[in-house]
Amino acid sequence: MRNTKRYKKYDYLLLYHTRRNPPEGGHATHTCLPMKKEKIAISVDAPLLEIVDSKIDGSILRSRSQAIDYFLRKGLREESVSTAVILLKGSHQQHAFSPVKGRPLLELQLEFFRKNGITSVLIITQHTRTSGQLLDLASRQPVATEILETEAKGNAKALLSVRDRLRGGFVVMSGDTYNNFDLQKMEKKHAQLNAMATMGLMTRADTSQYGTAILDGDYIVDFQEKPRQSPTTIVNAGMYLFKPEIFELFSGAESLERDLFPKLARMKQLAGFFTYGEYEHVG
Repeated sequence: MRNTKRYKKYDYLLLYHTRRNPPEGGHATHTCLPMKKEKIAISVDAPLLEIVDSKIDGSILRSRSQAIDYFLRKGLREESVSTAVILLKGSHQQHAFSPVKGRPLLELQLEFFRKNGITSVLIITQHTRTSGQLLDLASRQPVATEILETEAKGNAKALLSVRDRLRGGFVVMSGDTYNNFDLQKMEKKHAQLNAMATMGLMTRADTSQYGTAILDGDYIVDFQEKPRQSPTTIVNAGMYLFKPEIFELFSGAESLERDLFPKLARMKQLAGFFTYGEYEHVG
């Protein structure tokens, strides 16, 4: 007979409160308030409940309901994406001011992030004579933006240099591209597939100026940066979502496209998402 393992499930009462009527002009809050919690019933596998119980320390976490509430909030925070990174080579800094639809490219990039729920943007670049103008343009946009200068060679090393600033999952955009699509739908796909990274994809008849991807279902199983010949018309759109653990795979990588993405594809840890939106490469 085939061995099977059965997990006993427990029906457990989780106490959780949502403040439904925020003050005028305020936001809904999620807090634990005595005597005003909503009661819901959930089923929990016995091994999982044992792990929850092991985290109760009698000090910070004093009960099962408090422990479940804590780890639920923690997981939701880690899954949501609120920080974006724009990788902008110093030699391409002028592209940030290039007109797209009559507006500077950087202005459209930051607007794209804001309307998709991003609250913080880091621009990684090198110091150039236009750095002051870049800072001035960024400071006039309706999303918190920082410009971080690094001398790291290669976009993978540049991204690694700000590892300490990226606590949860994050999105990365190539600094010389304009994208306009449903980023939040891409985030949902990224969370659903649970891959280390998800790449935005599109199709092009001429693939010579793009990285190309071969798919097996939702996963990219082969990625090549600007190959001379390609059996596919599926290409990189310059948008990526990463788990925070991605940096554990950065050893020896200088380029995302030439070093990291091929490695992730071989590991089946690189998902693909067709953006079906607007795209323009500047420069």
